[in-house]
Amino acid sequence: MQPIIIFLLSLVIILFLTAKLRVHPFLGLILTSVITGVLAGEASGTIDAITSGMGKVFSNFAIIIAAGSIIGLILHRTGGARLIASDIIRISKKPLFGLNILGFIFAVPLMCCILAYVIFIPVAREIKLRDGLPKVLTASVLVFGTLASYNLIYPSPVVYSAVSELGINNSNILIPGIIIAFIVSIVGYLYATKFCSTGDMSSFIIDNETENEDMKIPGRITAYSPIAIPVALILADVFTNIPLFDILGEPDMALLIGVVMAMLFAYRQYTFDSVRLWVEKAIKRSGVVILDMCGGGALGATLAMTGVGQEMGTLLSGLPLPAILVPFLIAVAIQSVQGSRVVTMLVAPSIVIPLVPVLGLPPEIVLFSMASGTFLISHFNDPFFWIYKDLAEVETSEVLRSYTLGGVVMGITSLTLTGIAYLLFY
Repeated sequence: MQPIIIFLLSLVIILFLTAKLRVHPFLGLILTSVITGVLAGEASGTIDAITSGMGKVFSNFAIIIAAGSIIGLILHRTGGARLIASDIIRISKKPLFGLNILGFIFAVPLMCCILAYVIFIPVAREIKLRDGLPKVLTASVLVFGTLASYNLIYPSPVVYSAVSELGINNSNILIPGIIIAFIVSIVGYLYATKFCSTGDMSSFIIDNETENEDMKIPGRITAYSPIAIPVALILADVFTNIPLFDILGEPDMALLIGVVMAMLFAYRQYTFDSVRLWVEKAIKRSGVVILDMCGGGALGATLAMTGVGQEMGTLLSGLPLPAILVPFLIAVAIQSVQGSRVVTMLVAPSIVIPLVPVLGLPPEIVLFSMASGTFLISHFNDPFFWIYKDLAEVETSEVLRSYTLGGVVMGITSLTLTGIAYLLFY
């Protein structure tokens, strides 16, 4: 069977299982992965692909997700996240816009849009509860800010390797990348406020009022330290060459330090048993998120095994399209198949670079065209899709409407801005 047909069938199957039959995402993703491998004629290698895809995701994100979940739940139960949300509301006057900028600022320094989302989703949750906002709205304005900067601004891992492969001077793309990314982030924010403002908040408001009736709002050091210290350690590792930060600044280690700080501060006001129960609940929640992510990794690995990414790239490169669309669509095809933005920008240049003389585009425009394609089309094989869904506590259909369609709008905006820059400056 043709790889592209297998790819389309896999999307239909996973959508039918998770959205129509409401099969748990992990089980639906694994079943779809098995079917994909069999249809590709790779039955013997399917299990290996599934386990390797799951293992890669687990090793990269298990500690981050578990630690972030513990920090978030402790901050929520102790009132720390409420204090941070109050400060954002007071300082920015527009808390949703403040969330968007928060994600935009930290995604690149943290070198991971997922990590930025995990760290700041407790703040988004408290703003949601405080103002009675739809849960998908606060999560989406945060996630769109992280995606905008992470996909477009050097030295994000998404663009870093492509800069070297295309022979671009990083000073030539830093400022344009920031400008394009900021506008794209604003467009994402506007999309969220316009199309992600639905949902019933009653159960969450009740939960906020009854979960911890003895809650005492902590001091700012107690509230901010479990978030600020890990962020500072990670940034120190990125921007310095001090050996100590090679260990302490690793995201896994930094967030574990945040966990210890959050627990120690909590012990000052609450009993050991209370904090232990919060940690256990957070770990159970994170387990669901991690399983869903591993399922996405399995699907991405089996789809990559079919060779559909290369086939799509070859097909698109031979079509009579406007030059600026070719790198964009090749990146879209690869992103749709395997789900990782970093992998997309590792694979896409190998297909696009031989075409650059024919396309006649400056390398900077080629890069931003490909980077624009990483916004599309993020779906079930994207680990961030499931992190967004589970931590924001929204349905799969809401994720498709907000995260997936919002990414399409942001990607098209980014491509449009890239085209304008090409017309004006090249």
